[in-house]
Amino acid sequence: MAHIVLFGNEKGGSGKTTTAMHLIVALLDLGFKVATLDIDLRQASLTRYIDNRKKTIENEKLTLLQSAHFKIAEDYNINNSIEYTQKDIEELENLITKINTEYDFIVIDTPGNDNILNRHAHYLANTIITPINDSFVDVDLLGKVDPKNYANAIPGIYSAMVWEQKKHRALRKKEEINWIVVRNRLSSIDVINKRNVETAITHLGKRLGFSIAPGFGDRVIFKELFLHGLTLLDTKKSNSKIQMNPSVVTARQELRDFIRSLNFAEVNKKL
Repeated sequence: MAHIVLFGNEKGGSGKTTTAMHLIVALLDLGFKVATLDIDLRQASLTRYIDNRKKTIENEKLTLLQSAHFKIAEDYNINNSIEYTQKDIEELENLITKINTEYDFIVIDTPGNDNILNRHAHYLANTIITPINDSFVDVDLLGKVDPKNYANAIPGIYSAMVWEQKKHRALRKKEEINWIVVRNRLSSIDVINKRNVETAITHLGKRLGFSIAPGFGDRVIFKELFLHGLTLLDTKKSNSKIQMNPSVVTARQELRDFIRSLNFAEVNKKL
């Protein structure tokens, strides 16, 4: 059975799709069979990232690793409003059931809003990865922080949703969901706000049941990679698209640290 990894966060701009794509290529590079699923029907950022990768492969005649990509509701019209129904949930369930035994990992990218399809995808996941920017604006979705005492935080709207799905999975399937929060866009300077955010997230993790993984610094390279569908692992295969420099070298080390911190048993055997 595939390990289902879901990237979720109800706030945009946290590096959710970029982090997901780097995990996907890292898993492929380790020899795993990976399926990808985009249920963000409006923005479809992961689908666009993968499409850009296919174009680069075709235009530059490159040999790059690719996942088997799937989408829900192929006939979605961007001008239409989205009202998810039980039919959408059944379509998601049927797709997961169909491909579950064919792949080692299924990586799901989700929209930055709450809806019944997004909730059900969280329920299906073995692991939920939540990238957040290193600011209290993003932390607020995880928990309402008391500035006088970070230990007094109460669950935020996203945490409450995740907790609900964790409870449903434990009751219905007798299985746990592993929840990991990734701190992204970290400043290279050890400022007071950075340390305060770290302290607050540490307290929230103990209270809400998530672990914390290192993410990526705030680097221009990540903004450039998307247009070509590339990742940091493609530096040796992408001709001149990625220029090696100290920032890229550091970013590649951040990626390795991120992969190790996920502590996937099947991955650790190959690292």
